Amino acid sequence: MGRGKIEIKKIENVNSRQVTFSKRRGGLMKKAKELAVLCDAQVAVIIFSGTGKLYEFASSRYNRNHESPELATVEHAADQHEPTTEVIALKDEIERLQLMHRRMMGKELEGLTYNELHNLEQQLTEGILSVKDRKEKVLLEQLEKSKLQEKKVVQQNEVLLEKIEELRRQTARVSSIENRVLMSKDSCMSSSSMHQQRASDKDATSDTSLRLG
Repeated sequence: MGRGKIEIKKIENVNSRQVTFSKRRGGLMKKAKELAVLCDAQVAVIIFSGTGKLYEFASSRYNRNHESPELATVEHAADQHEPTTEVIALKDEIERLQLMHRRMMGKELEGLTYNELHNLEQQLTEGILSVKDRKEKVLLEQLEKSKLQEKKVVQQNEVLLEKIEELRRQTARVSSIENRVLMSKDSCMSSSSMHQQRASDKDATSDTSLRLG
């Protein structure tokens, strides 16, 4: 089953357009090199990206290589340092991301169509909403942590209050015992004094009786 035909029209999505450009530019350059080598043809390709960056290829060096072996050796060495398709694609991807970042910051908007500006606005709006949602979640998490900490502090305060009350009760019991001991001592001392007074009175009475007798 054959591949479906792709409608040839401008790709409105900036990201998709950049990806398609990188892939098709690499394929075009590869085909141009193959055509020049296989058919010994003079092939030249010049491409300007949407951002104005130039990409070019010329096959005239292949003819020069047949005329001058020394030149062929030098150019072959130079070809070894030429970036591969993957490297070029990565550079284009970095450039695309940097351009997207600048446009997200409100820069380099010239040349964008209404639909592109609308898509960019939607992306920014979605980004702002995501940031707000995350901000609210973080705030709620902080409030929850604050409530838990407050609850923990209240529990700790209740434990401390219970300990203070227990200390007060123990102090009251000790004071009560001390008071009872003191009262007992006072009572004993009073009883002893009374006994001594009675004995003294009894002795005085006896002396008086003896004297009268």
